[in-house]
Amino acid sequence: MDAWMPITIFAALAQTARFGLQKQLKSTALSTGGATFARFVYSSPLVIVGVLMYASITGQTLPEIPAVFWGYALFGGAAQIIATMCVVALFAHRNFAVGITFKKTEVLMAVLVGLVILGEGVTWLGFGAILIGLLGVLLLSDPPERTGAPWHKRIMNRAAGLGIASGLLFACSGVGYRGASLSLETGDVFLRATLTLACVTAAQTIAMAIWLRLREAGEISRVAASWRTASLVGITSMIGSTCWFVAFTLQTVAYVKALGQIELLFSMVVTVVFFKEKISARELQGGGLLVASVLVLVLVV
Repeated sequence: MDAWMPITIFAALAQTARFGLQKQLKSTALSTGGATFARFVYSSPLVIVGVLMYASITGQTLPEIPAVFWGYALFGGAAQIIATMCVVALFAHRNFAVGITFKKTEVLMAVLVGLVILGEGVTWLGFGAILIGLLGVLLLSDPPERTGAPWHKRIMNRAAGLGIASGLLFACSGVGYRGASLSLETGDVFLRATLTLACVTAAQTIAMAIWLRLREAGEISRVAASWRTASLVGITSMIGSTCWFVAFTLQTVAYVKALGQIELLFSMVVTVVFFKEKISARELQGGGLLVASVLVLVLVV
């Protein structure tokens, strides 16, 4: 198994924990913007310290950052902020597992975005695995209260819109991060990935702080007051993001995102065990297709 595969699986596990904590923050203490900000403000200092420590321990010099790096990094960072807000807002419309699954449209989006921005494609077998996963997502695009309604009303709803928007934006962010990391000419894979992450999270923290100060007075104070849970969001975010960035540096974003669909299994466990929410037969069928997609991907890539 190539190194990027276990790294991606661990990233999906950490991300599941982070989204669960963010859902708790959103439902008990913070707004969508506040729950999103908690992810960045508590992880950014940890990432910066981590990259400096790693460079010192390994005796490496931080890579020189070219201008093109900032174009990719800021593009990816802005897309990720908006995408995260879409996912947090989505939790109000569907249960936890289905909310996570909606964002998995990013896998198919990543194929197109990666081809357009970086000129990176996928094999036909790999694309077939991605399409199997897409079928699973489509099975999960039908809110229970709309069952029996015309197909266009079942698919064209706010929850589906938020999920698709987050998928496209997460695809853009992953491609942007890969482009930024690949633009660094020195340093090993881990150093280039974590330096990219440090720059991105610092910029995201500043941007979100300005937004909240201007648009949601008092929300930054509420984020600080919720530090016990919010700090856990930051820690899981740091772990998950580090793994994602390393995986993006090692492999095409579309393949990383496709394997990351294993997060669905983790989210279903969280849904049942922690949030006591039920999973319908239709959702299990969609989840089964996504699992099949992951298995095929592992075999063909």
